[in-house]
Amino acid sequence: MLQIKNLSITHKKDLRMILQDFSFVLNQGDKAVIIGEEGNGKSTLLKWIYDPELIEPYAEAAGERIAAGERLAYLPQELQKKDAAKTLYEFFAEDPSFFEQTPQELGQLAGSFHLPQDFFYSDQPMSSLSGGEKVKAQMMRLLMSQPTVLLLDEPSNDLDIGTLQWLEEMILNWQGAVLYISHDETLIERTANMVIHIEQIRRKTVSRYTVSHMPYLQYRQEREDKFEKQARQAASERREKEIRDEKYRRIEQSVEHRLNTVSRQAPGKGRLLKKKMKAVKSMERRFERQDEDMTRMPEEESAIFFKLGEKDAAIPAGKTVIDYSLPCLRTPDGARILAKDVSLHVRGSEKIGIIGHNGAGKTTLLRMIAEELLARTDIHAAYMPQNYEDLLNLETNPVDYLARTGDKEELTQIRTFLGSLKYTFDEMDHPIAELSGGQKAKVLLLKMSLSGANVLILDEPTRNFSALSAPVIRRMLAEFPGAVISISHDRKYLTEVCDKVYRLTEEGLLKDSSLLREPH
Repeated sequence: MLQIKNLSITHKKDLRMILQDFSFVLNQGDKAVIIGEEGNGKSTLLKWIYDPELIEPYAEAAGERIAAGERLAYLPQELQKKDAAKTLYEFFAEDPSFFEQTPQELGQLAGSFHLPQDFFYSDQPMSSLSGGEKVKAQMMRLLMSQPTVLLLDEPSNDLDIGTLQWLEEMILNWQGAVLYISHDETLIERTANMVIHIEQIRRKTVSRYTVSHMPYLQYRQEREDKFEKQARQAASERREKEIRDEKYRRIEQSVEHRLNTVSRQAPGKGRLLKKKMKAVKSMERRFERQDEDMTRMPEEESAIFFKLGEKDAAIPAGKTVIDYSLPCLRTPDGARILAKDVSLHVRGSEKIGIIGHNGAGKTTLLRMIAEELLARTDIHAAYMPQNYEDLLNLETNPVDYLARTGDKEELTQIRTFLGSLKYTFDEMDHPIAELSGGQKAKVLLLKMSLSGANVLILDEPTRNFSALSAPVIRRMLAEFPGAVISISHDRKYLTEVCDKVYRLTEEGLLKDSSLLREPH
């Protein structure tokens, strides 16, 4: 059993309360997902549960963690810098449990992740792996230590669809407890039997949390039903209050008028009216006490609001956006051939999705396509890489990064846009390095929007968006009037956004008819 008692976490820089008096119990067999908007403290909570020292550079915490007899294993959202320079063998050999595995056990583990057995002994640097391969390597090392509680921060990030399906089965069949964060709604819907919802309401001035022992879809439906019922009840009570208050005002005005006009020659009548006014005031105080018990309108953390691209970003249906061909796709170092005869033709405002197993070369291919499109002058292309740090200046704040002229009107507009993306004023002035992955992604998407791009090249665009924000991002990209060329393992994204899906194989890009866009 893992138990958290009365945990409160405060951000050191802006003194914002991330969590307040947070308590929950995780038992064997629980598959608990932590949901909430970007920047709400999901990763901070997971870090503190594993090791409170991990959040000390930026947050203060007070609370109790009880994990007697449990073996905790933690998967961070990003590969730690100290591990990036290690070879695969050095990374695995650092954990003593690696040498306790038999060749058969290692073979079975590698097979379940769709990797060769010699993967463990490779001298390839961790930093050179694809995003999905990095996640797989970390997950395999965690499992070797035979933990009883898995703490997973975005385990689904960058995993290919086959491995995502394996991850679902692993979580469902895990004998211990799993506490995880994921932005893959399909994974959440299929695996979670417990939901921990962290919210920041009233413009992120109040922290609120909900713990529900039920599947995600049931939680979402019951929450919507509850809020709808509460809103109807609150509206009904307010209408009744308006009718009551209007009736009261008429009575009060009538008595007051009669008091003001009563003749001094009729003191008895005046005393009666004063007595009646006292009763009216007593009624007013009684109403005020009743109003304190009125049903409140439900407070819900609103989803982000964002629109990408104006009408002038549309591309004529007959215009060729790209007619790309590559005889041979190699690894970045040129040592290995990944695919042959790669070709891609995109016309008009098509939305293209590219899938394939981890290490197939998708990111390498997309980077090459981006280089060609960014150099074109007949279109306006914008690129969102898998590693946001390739484009972001981590030392500056979001406002300064997005500003081009720096004039007052532009800065005001940028702050307005960031506000619609759920940034507080304090967060707008934080260095980008201190922001969550989803908040960084929002900065890049806003940069694309402000640039007026009509062709978007996106490497895993939804990977860091919460299950609450992701539907907005998918709708925004589906409605984008220009063309989109993207890599994704997000099954809802591929279904809802993409017109065509291609699988990158050793024989090139092949159409995949199993994932087609639903009609809008």
